[in-house]
Amino acid sequence: METMITQQSDTLTMVFSTNGEKEYRFWTPLMERYEFAKDPYMEFRYGINIITYDSLGREASRLRADYAIFYEKRELWETRGNVVGKGADGRELYTQQLFWNQKIDRVYSNVDSKIIDGYDEFVGEGFESDSEFNDWIFKESEGRMWVESEGESGEQSGQSEGHTEVHRPSENESYLEQQEQRRQERLRKDRGRRERVAVPE
Repeated sequence: METMITQQSDTLTMVFSTNGEKEYRFWTPLMERYEFAKDPYMEFRYGINIITYDSLGREASRLRADYAIFYEKRELWETRGNVVGKGADGRELYTQQLFWNQKIDRVYSNVDSKIIDGYDEFVGEGFESDSEFNDWIFKESEGRMWVESEGESGEQSGQSEGHTEVHRPSENESYLEQQEQRRQERLRKDRGRRERVAVPE
């Protein structure tokens, strides 16, 4: 009985509201529901798109993934595969697994994740945030931030990199390898440029 599908819907759109206020809506190519499971759940084997709303009915965030499962009693979402989240202010999250606990309105991931916030980019593990991606934290991270700096020419801009616990007010191994290869390539090019313009003593 636990593995028996009790409801199946193709090309489904659903809206969830509380006390007349729209909280979120989702659409999916396929939803399969297992109401008799020990922990009843809905499964989305072909992916899902979710939009959340604030108390004024404005769009607060978006989330998409290649696969998702929703545990009804616990009000817990688990999304997997090319997960992309985006806040109303444009801040973006990229990861391979993300949980959303609706009861406490928190999202979190224990795998490598990336946050892009304007020109700033952070990669790390132990990501946690509110569902709108405003109050986020990485327990362990590698960050790259663009900062203003005063040089001899009076102009400005530099890049600061570091390994730290990142607080803001928080892909996988192959992604990190690609990033490291790109960083090493930039360093080689920078050294080459410096050698070409160096003036002999």
